[in-house]
Amino acid sequence: MAFGNTLTADAHRGETFHYMMCNPPYGVDWKNYAAPITTEHDSEGFKGRFGAGLPTTKDGQLLFVQHMVSKMRDDERGSRIGIVMNGSPLFTGGPGSGESEIRRWLIEQDLLEAIVALPTDLFYNTGIQTYIWLLSNRKPVERRGKVQLIDASSERFWRSMRKSLGSKRREITDEARNEIVRIYHEGLNGAAGYGDISKIFATTEFGYREIRVERPLRLKFEVTLERLGQIRGHNRFGDLGDRGEEFLEAIEQNVGGQVWMNREDFLPVLGEALKPFGRLVTAPLKKAIIEILGEADEDAAICLDAKGRQEPAPKLRDYEVVPLKDDWREYMAREVEPFVPDAWVDLSCTDARDGKVGRVGYEINFSRYFYRYVPPRPLAEIEAEMKALEVEIAGLLNEVVA
Repeated sequence: MAFGNTLTADAHRGETFHYMMCNPPYGVDWKNYAAPITTEHDSEGFKGRFGAGLPTTKDGQLLFVQHMVSKMRDDERGSRIGIVMNGSPLFTGGPGSGESEIRRWLIEQDLLEAIVALPTDLFYNTGIQTYIWLLSNRKPVERRGKVQLIDASSERFWRSMRKSLGSKRREITDEARNEIVRIYHEGLNGAAGYGDISKIFATTEFGYREIRVERPLRLKFEVTLERLGQIRGHNRFGDLGDRGEEFLEAIEQNVGGQVWMNREDFLPVLGEALKPFGRLVTAPLKKAIIEILGEADEDAAICLDAKGRQEPAPKLRDYEVVPLKDDWREYMAREVEPFVPDAWVDLSCTDARDGKVGRVGYEINFSRYFYRYVPPRPLAEIEAEMKALEVEIAGLLNEVVA
């Protein structure tokens, strides 16, 4: 051990270890000492400790993970790491974020061996649920390319303490601890009857591509008193000087009285109406007029850009999460196109690392893998309980009055 701030001053620089354990602070802000960490990330990359990425300054747990990985030994035995963290490092941060990129690096490098979900109320200073991450750079052959998730949070694995210690109200018994270790050591899962507690997944199970789905812009145009008022109130209306009202009158006389369902037909007519005002019609003003007079309409013609390509509608833009093991084209054909035939994928939205369509993200959602459906209680049972409580409350009130 060495005294100091682990993240800003590497007291064991150049040293490696076979075994490491850590319980970093949960959700601690590292903004006040971010400078040396950011500098190390930017200047040293993977030669330093934080090459995989930087999480948000609101939580530095994944910085500790990278610090420990940098201390792994590259010999025959390799290294093993056990680190206790809260749930945030499992899923915080979307594709491209520091958190997601760190998870991606750990999983794609096949360093993550298992994660164990622990019961709540185990620590004297917090009652939140925690997780043990187990990492290794020398996985056994049968574990390579896989990650084991163990849900040891149920009553099966803890007992209440006779006397609480702050927020610590539970403890894991020796028997439960031995069972958890055995499930992990032997890689037990559904095939051994432990499917409700332990599941083993391929590393690709936790990855996905977030693809940007666009829909065509369709606009209809109509001049109304309300929209003319919006033009008058726009901050660029002053560009017209004392010809403002004349300008609005020209629009109403030349463009009003008709609904235009095709922008390609509308713009030339609008241009002719504005021509007498010459340079007074600045580009920002003209853009504002088009935006004010136009509105989305599914029956309108598709708007095309200067190269004849469909323009996307920003308000209709959506994102689809495609499992990494699936092809995004097949996903679109199966999940999107039957319901939104005119949708398409923005091929320019690519991953910064592999250059392929869609940004890659990684998350580990325990709730999804270990969800247990609990049917709601019968209404008759709830009603009877409420009536009993009403009677009890009435009795208590009578005692107070008496």
